[in-house]
Amino acid sequence: MPAEHITQGPEIPLARWADRQLQAMAEAHGLPRLAGATLMGERAAGGGYMISGTTSAGLGGSRLMPTRDGNWFALTLIRDVDRELLPALFGDDTIDTRDWNAIAAAVLRHDVRDLVETGRTLGLPVARMDEIPAFPALEVMLRGENRKRAALHQALVVDLSAIWAGPLAGHLFWQAGMEVVKVESLTRPDLIRRDDPATFDRINQGKASILVDFADDAQKAALVALIRRADIVIESSRPRALRHLGIDAETLIRQTPGLVWLSITGHGASGEAADWVGIGNDCGVAGGLTRAMAEAGGGIGYVADAVADPLTGIVAAREGLAAYESGVAQRIGLSMSAICAMALAEERAHNRAMIDAELRGWGQAVGHLFPIVGTRPLKAAVRPIGADTARYLGALAPC
Repeated sequence: MPAEHITQGPEIPLARWADRQLQAMAEAHGLPRLAGATLMGERAAGGGYMISGTTSAGLGGSRLMPTRDGNWFALTLIRDVDRELLPALFGDDTIDTRDWNAIAAAVLRHDVRDLVETGRTLGLPVARMDEIPAFPALEVMLRGENRKRAALHQALVVDLSAIWAGPLAGHLFWQAGMEVVKVESLTRPDLIRRDDPATFDRINQGKASILVDFADDAQKAALVALIRRADIVIESSRPRALRHLGIDAETLIRQTPGLVWLSITGHGASGEAADWVGIGNDCGVAGGLTRAMAEAGGGIGYVADAVADPLTGIVAAREGLAAYESGVAQRIGLSMSAICAMALAEERAHNRAMIDAELRGWGQAVGHLFPIVGTRPLKAAVRPIGADTARYLGALAPC
């Protein structure tokens, strides 16, 4: 076990599952050996997070609340625009959208299925405790032409994603020796850059940084040209948002031999579920972790810290590395909620008694600090935002 393993506190549920994935990647692709507990727990440990039960860790932007029909409803509010949608969610123009007590009272007046259906139609990150993921954990959605690469070829990764899951995958690709370029919008840079700079630095160290004005057709065309040179693309946009950015994933995959395209979404990369918004905490609920903890005797609450993000980042890296080495162009859809369900099922099959004990222990640790894990020092510079735009986009770089 690497030195970054937990030094005190309850075991993080599914960290052993994450550990096995990381070990397999280290053996197959030459990554440094990392601990699952480290990748799942370093953000919380560094931020001094508390295990808070039905309130998510950190800023508490996600809450689990009981509904009229006896279920539990997960709602994440991390953007002002989400709060603006609450009157429509509850059919109540008088609700105080800043008061979690008022929100919980409104939730209690509705059935959970109605809240989830309406919330997803509105574009809110919501979930219910007893849902079944609508999309497979991962699916190859499209295949293209094969590409043979030179033995010393250094892979180029274009990382269009934000927050945690996608950037963590990009971090693991960087650990594998790939060249990773982080792309941010001029008007909507990565939120975690502002809200959690320590985590941002940890998972974006060593990456080049480019800034794109997506309202500028020439800059979008330059970005597409960069993608055509890439070996791997990571994105976490809903389909219509990706199209709005001027990026046609399917055409690029068909026209670029060997291009591996990783589409990370909350609940699925195709069909109706592709337009549902999902964040790490509510996706963990949708993936069955809250129900599993209750069944294990740990009560109702969130499991770990935004658990779907690190699990998905690890799976995305695992699948991306395997696809890259195959040489076959392909688009792989990854569902954060279904990845949680997959990890839970596989861990139960591996050692049901152990995962139940970890879930029970987690639920009984409410009010305690998150487990303390070793902090990984930065091993490379964190580039200033947009510092490498001219290098990668040339004369079309924004001023």
